[in-house]
Amino acid sequence: MELEDLASPLLASVTATSSLEAAFTGVDVALLVGARPRGPGMERGDLLAANVGIFRAQGEALERFASRSVKVLVVGNPANTNAAVVARAAPSLPRGAITCLARLDHNRAVAALARRSDCNPGDLNGVIVWGNHSSTQFADARFAMREGHPRPSDSTAVRALVADPAWLRAPFVAAVQARGADVLAKRGATSAASAASAIVDHVRDWLGGTRGHWVSMGVPTDGVAYGVKEGIFFSMPCIW
Repeated sequence: MELEDLASPLLASVTATSSLEAAFTGVDVALLVGARPRGPGMERGDLLAANVGIFRAQGEALERFASRSVKVLVVGNPANTNAAVVARAAPSLPRGAITCLARLDHNRAVAALARRSDCNPGDLNGVIVWGNHSSTQFADARFAMREGHPRPSDSTAVRALVADPAWLRAPFVAAVQARGADVLAKRGATSAASAASAIVDHVRDWLGGTRGHWVSMGVPTDGVAYGVKEGIFFSMPCIW
C-alpha cells in the first residue's frame, strides 16, 4: 500500500507472493532484503544460522528463474556472507552479478566527515569503506576531497579541513563501525530510512554510473585487487 501511495511514475504494479518462481522469473534487479533482523546485543554472526537457509533458497531461485543479466543486491545481514551464499547457490551467474550493501556505511562515513568539516555531504568525494559490513569495517578518509566550486582547483583535502589526524585514525573509524548499533540502541530497531536510501543509491549508481564519484560496494574479490583474498565479498571503492 505504501509503495502504491508513493505514486511513483516508475511503479506500474506490485505483486505480493510467497512463490520463489513467481518472484524471480525474469527478474532484472533483485534486492534481497528479507532476513531475520539484528536485535539488541546481537552480532551479525548470530544471524547466520537463521539466514543462511533463506539466502541459499534465493540463490537457487536466481539460478533457475532470473534473467541472465540480473543485478543482485544482498541487504539482509550478515550481508557479505549472505552474498557468498547466494553466489555459491547461483554458479551460472556472472561473477559481478551479485553485490552486497556497503553504501549505508559509506553514507555514514560521508555524513560524519561533512559534520566534522562543516561542509555539504554532496561536495565530498573519495571516501572509502573497506571490508565487511560489521564492526571490522574500516572507514578511510585518506583520499577524501571537498570538491571545488565553481572551479575544480578550489578542491580541498578533507583531512586538511578536519585538521585532526588523531580523530580520523580512531574516533571517526569507530563511530562509523558502531553507527548501526547506536541507531539500534536508540530506536529499538535497525536502520530503516537511511538503509532504504542507501539501497536506492547503490542500485542507481550500478545502473546509471557513478558520474565520477567513488562509491563503496561489497563485490566479489578476484585475489588481485588491493591484495584481498579471492572468493569473498569485500567492500572497496568502485567507479564507472
